[in-house]
Amino acid sequence: MEFVSLLLKTVILRPYVFVFLAAFLFSASRLIGWRRTACFMAITYIVALLCELSSTRTGVPFGWYYYTGSTVGQELYISDVPAMDSLSFPFLLYASYCMALAFLLPATGTSPRPGMSMIPMGFPLATRTGWPTVVLTILFFMFIDVVIDPVALRGDRWFLGRIYYYPDPGTHFGIPIANYIGWAVVGFLSLRAYLPLDRKLQAEASLFPAPSVTGRVLLGCGLYYGVLIFNLVITFWIGESLLGVTGLFIYIPITVLLALRLLGHLPATDKA
Repeated sequence: MEFVSLLLKTVILRPYVFVFLAAFLFSASRLIGWRRTACFMAITYIVALLCELSSTRTGVPFGWYYYTGSTVGQELYISDVPAMDSLSFPFLLYASYCMALAFLLPATGTSPRPGMSMIPMGFPLATRTGWPTVVLTILFFMFIDVVIDPVALRGDRWFLGRIYYYPDPGTHFGIPIANYIGWAVVGFLSLRAYLPLDRKLQAEASLFPAPSVTGRVLLGCGLYYGVLIFNLVITFWIGESLLGVTGLFIYIPITVLLALRLLGHLPATDKA
């Protein structure tokens, strides 16, 4: 009963996390099916949790940081790590994966109205599990944390609360560079564990219900931008204009390139 009570308190305390989690479950199940979604979530959560437990004890891979314990009794903890914190990694990695796919999946044809409609994309195994997708996913995963972690560190100025701190603040708005390396490590290890499972599950017929997966990939991209906009709004709301503008400078070019890719204005890719 205590576990159930803490779980309910966690949902009440961090409703936005569970909204993003629900969006992840919906969008991922539409693109990769429930079996892969469950594998993706479990693998990424376990990797992230182990890395967080390691960092708060050894400084590897995120660098040294500590949770304050200010919400003990108000939300679910696993040892010294709030359960909801590691829960963010699966939906952020999946959203980053969809961003990479939006740039790399091959077109299956041309838009019926060039310049007006989005290009149809295939979902070949070689592309979705290849190294270019892995590398680009990790980059998008790190980029979004460049926006998330600085504003989370200032949680005492909004409804997150002061839940963690770095004993030696870093150069990027108080965040050590090691933190971003840690995110790359989590992304790499999670994908290296998940993608071989994707290959083994290739025979699952329900994975390919439509000739084009463009709309399904964009659901994941929408999740990515939802998290991004949420954090940028918080950033400007607490008066961190320089941090917010930095985030905009990162994502405006990316958004323009994504739009050009989806509308077929970037160099054509090979057909699936």
